[in-house]
Amino acid sequence: MHAELEQLRQQVLDASANGTPLQLRGGGTKEWYGQAPHGKIVDTRVYCGIVDYDPTELVVTARCGTPLAEIDAALAEKNQMLAFEPPYFGDGATIGGVVASGLSGPRRAAAGAVRDFMLGAVLLDGHGEVLHFGGQVMKNVAGYDVSRLLAGSLGTLGLLLEVSIKVLPKPFAETTRRLVLDQAAAIAQLNRWGGQPLPISASAWCDGQLTIRLSGARAAVAAAEQKIGGAALPDADDFWRSMREQSADFFSREGLALWRLSVPSTTAPLALPGQQLIEWGGAQRWLQTRASALEVRAAAAAVGGHATLYVGDDKAVGVFHPLQPAVAAIHQRLKKSFDPAGIFNPGRLYPEL
Repeated sequence: MHAELEQLRQQVLDASANGTPLQLRGGGTKEWYGQAPHGKIVDTRVYCGIVDYDPTELVVTARCGTPLAEIDAALAEKNQMLAFEPPYFGDGATIGGVVASGLSGPRRAAAGAVRDFMLGAVLLDGHGEVLHFGGQVMKNVAGYDVSRLLAGSLGTLGLLLEVSIKVLPKPFAETTRRLVLDQAAAIAQLNRWGGQPLPISASAWCDGQLTIRLSGARAAVAAAEQKIGGAALPDADDFWRSMREQSADFFSREGLALWRLSVPSTTAPLALPGQQLIEWGGAQRWLQTRASALEVRAAAAAVGGHATLYVGDDKAVGVFHPLQPAVAAIHQRLKKSFDPAGIFNPGRLYPEL
């Protein structure tokens, strides 16, 4: 067994025997996400490296502590990418943290989320056993697809040792257009475009401006530019990076809680106090507000959505939208199965997990 893997395994066995909570952490760039972490730190960066990368098969396999920058660089050499555009939130981001957080960037609405690109995973569970799920091809899963279940689990089910992820070629052409529209008109227009064969790979509305990214074959992008209109956006890469990394001015307003609301894309402008930014064709609404958690979550639930507290406010209200009892019971059974001693990132998702 790999020496670093044996070291991690022994830490898990000792913690399980003593009931010691473990805080699984790579670069710590997403430590703020979810409920406050606690427990003895297990540094996953000791287990790193790209295990296999086959550009012709569009699959990369890497250990959990591998820097995201290393993977992006390897893919860029072959003109390929992680299509879900994972945010870094800092130079130390690792691929394990990318999968555990389950966070995707501006391209998510067009390409899919982290879990959609998960082909396989290797997990160290609470018994100290190394479990293998999935593989390195799309059609190989029999039964429940646990590798996708791990995406967004925030390390509460076990120590994610290795992941196999589908990658995609970078688009031949890409351009960004900007239009002046109010919020209601922007939502309506996004949904009209969403029903048409347009190569829209990202969208963002804020402060009366709708920004659209077009990606694909040169002819398709050129035709879409003519149809959408608007003005070309200079420094478009910087703009989309600021959306992905949440470094845009909208996200820098102090003294306000930042909420992420997931709602049906056709939802009309939400009557909530504060400033809003809209992504993913209308399905993701960012809200900077002083409104209470009860008010925000009630507004999201009323239209069939849910709300996540990202930054600020009192996390005692719960970062993630409360689960229905039946769903909570499923989560608890999964936690008990993979982590019977309850040592992995306890309470990071919900207090009972």
